Amino acid sequence: QETRSNEESTDESEEDESEEEPKLKYERLSNGVTEILQKDAASCMTVHEKFLALGTHYGKVYLLDVQGNITQKFDVSPVKINQISLDESGEHMGVCSEDGKVQVFGLYSAEEFHETFDCPIKIVAVHPHFVRSHFKQFVTGGKKLLLYERGWMNRWKPSVLHEGEGNIRNVKWRGHLIAWANNMGVKILDMISKQRITNVPRDDISLRPDMYPCSLCWKDNLTLIIGWGNSVKICSVKERHASEMRDLPNRYVEIVFQFDTEFYISGLAPLCDQLVILSYVKEISEKTEVECCARPRLDIVQPLPESCEEISSDALTVRGFQENECRDYHLEYSEGESLFYIISPRDVVVAKERDQDDHIDWLLEKKKYEEALMAAEISQKTIKKHKILDIGLAYINHLVEKGEYDLAARKCQKILGKNTELWEFEVYKFKEIGQLKAISRYLPRRDPVLKPLIYEMVLHEFLESDYEGFATLIKEWPGDLYNNTIIVQAVVDHLKKDPQNRTLLQTLAELYTYDQRYGRALEIYLTLRHKDVFQLIHKHNLFSSIRDKIVLLMDFDSEKAVDMLLDNEDKISIDRVVEELENRPELQHVYLHKLFKRDHHKGQRYHEKQISLYAEYDRPNLLPFLRDSTHCPLEKALEICQQRNFVEETVYLLSRMGNSRSALKMIMEELQDVDKAIEFAKEQDDGELWEDLILYSIDKPPFITGLLNNIGTHVDPILLIHRIKEGMEIPNLRDSLVKILQDYNLQILLREGCKKILVADSLSLLKKMHRTQMRGVLVDEENICESCLSPILPSDASKSFNVVVFHCRHMFHKECLPVSNTVSPVQFCNICSAKHRGPGSAILEMKK
Repeated sequence: QETRSNEESTDESEEDESEEEPKLKYERLSNGVTEILQKDAASCMTVHEKFLALGTHYGKVYLLDVQGNITQKFDVSPVKINQISLDESGEHMGVCSEDGKVQVFGLYSAEEFHETFDCPIKIVAVHPHFVRSHFKQFVTGGKKLLLYERGWMNRWKPSVLHEGEGNIRNVKWRGHLIAWANNMGVKILDMISKQRITNVPRDDISLRPDMYPCSLCWKDNLTLIIGWGNSVKICSVKERHASEMRDLPNRYVEIVFQFDTEFYISGLAPLCDQLVILSYVKEISEKTEVECCARPRLDIVQPLPESCEEISSDALTVRGFQENECRDYHLEYSEGESLFYIISPRDVVVAKERDQDDHIDWLLEKKKYEEALMAAEISQKTIKKHKILDIGLAYINHLVEKGEYDLAARKCQKILGKNTELWEFEVYKFKEIGQLKAISRYLPRRDPVLKPLIYEMVLHEFLESDYEGFATLIKEWPGDLYNNTIIVQAVVDHLKKDPQNRTLLQTLAELYTYDQRYGRALEIYLTLRHKDVFQLIHKHNLFSSIRDKIVLLMDFDSEKAVDMLLDNEDKISIDRVVEELENRPELQHVYLHKLFKRDHHKGQRYHEKQISLYAEYDRPNLLPFLRDSTHCPLEKALEICQQRNFVEETVYLLSRMGNSRSALKMIMEELQDVDKAIEFAKEQDDGELWEDLILYSIDKPPFITGLLNNIGTHVDPILLIHRIKEGMEIPNLRDSLVKILQDYNLQILLREGCKKILVADSLSLLKKMHRTQMRGVLVDEENICESCLSPILPSDASKSFNVVVFHCRHMFHKECLPVSNTVSPVQFCNICSAKHRGPGSAILEMKK
């Protein structure tokens, strides 16, 4: 029963439940191989990149394609085929059998060689380049290692390469090197020098060489891998230095890696810098407690100098493994495609390196969907079996099954992309499990856009259970994704149950905005006193809708409202605003105050009204307003200020109306502030005001002190001092008198300093004028007489002429100047004298 189940199984490897991914995948070579092995048993196989050559126990050799289909059949012998050898071109084949027959022939030519020995021939190896005429060589291995070379007249000449150490059971020929194994160990022959260059003895001599044969494999032209028993050696062929040769071969072998395995080695093959090992395994049966044959193992190991690291290990379920021995297994490989063939008498299994499709298969099997999706995206051009979308959908389903709804919804964005059908399918799936909220945040809003019903379905879900979430979606989603009328009606229905719900009211206002019903939206915003009301007005130009809502806007945020109204005077006039605020004077004042700050002249018709508003709500700004306004009725302002006893404002208005004496009197009597009175007198600069100030202060010592400290620079202090009554005690009189004297002394010093500067400047200017007048004056043909306007120089230079040139550079013919009536001989320029100029018009006479 166990045998039958093994044969029917399609799984060629038993994979552990570990999380480590296998490196290889397995499949049974079927088709023609299945037919062959039903009647016969495989004894050996050789792999070429173009085809396979299979030898059987009944002496047949079959040529197969890589799928196992038979392409050619050769009846070589009635007994077991021991070895098949192919050259690199795949055009020549060497075959040896248990009855001693050896055949070397061309697969595509009539070339053929036959030889029969009196003992079984275990091995044959043709030269890798046998196709070339000068490399027509092959070796056979029985009790001797014979080299056959084709010579003159196409005759084959044999020569003994080695004998005397038992049967030769394995030979591998690579380039110019031949490696063979006998009972004693492994030898390597250099075909160029015809010298043996090494002897690697076998480690465990207790093992029968016929039952546990040696496995040989050339990794490259200079690296040989040896596996015997449970020992592995990797040897490197190197050139010997000329100074070390003497009588030694020019090459030598160095063992670079050596390690032992747990099981007996049946075959070896290289895989990049790693090693593939086919192992024969024995185990103790749990039922009978007798040692029996277990399934063979195929391991990938990383060689180290004295050990190895296991990369992967697979137990292979081959047909009839319970009856096989170590010698019944063989491992062959195809270098170009990294294909490994495990040959047993009843089965041929192919191991391949796993590609990206296999990697994704394994990840999906282990439910590592995210890694599978990433791997598929990276290798989307090379994968053939999988589609990124299918993996993504499986990933989403997996997340949903695990209950990770938010992550599943988030992955929909990336996986579903612009496929509207899949989006809608997923939304309905989320609806069925009651998780529409989870996918709502990730629904596409632009390119693509789903059916309006999808968005409405999500909105209804939120409206039933989460007003805040519903409001968030309305803000985030464009209004054209769904039927706005349906959603508005749904919100209105919910508001009937909860009319004061701010979230629903605000959301309804946004829906009205999307639907361009701005008036309704504005009413809700104003009711809610929402900060977006001003933005809504500006954005949609709703000024016509707020003409009767100005008070509401001002109550909500007077600063923003006033700025908006003033910025849009062309849409809502000043008169309209003032009229609307008539019953709210405090708001009216805020508006008019800002208007006045922007432009003193725009609201001039309301300046009279503003006096009362300032007096009532903002007295600190009343005086600045009175000073800055040119349209304010002073009588009205004075009346209001006197009624409210605003002294400072009354003083300012009295002085502005020309009643300075009353203003001064009010300062002295009401404020009793001598400094302010003095300052006021200084501003007016009126002698009579100073007189009134002195008269009022003469019987008040503190006022006299203030006057003495400040009067010196405006009024003669003697006028005040003479009027002070005898015996009056004046605080700080001495300090005040000292200050007066210091001020007087300072004035004297200032005058003297000014006088010195003036004299020095006058002298400097006089010297400068004198230097200027001493300079020569150029007179040429271009100059004219300022009287007759003819050229100043005569056309005939030989004639005598008289020219008068003044220091002001005006020139005259002497005869053109009028005769002076004065006794003084000094003559002055007629032009400059008429203009009342100074001494620059003195004469400079030229004669010739």
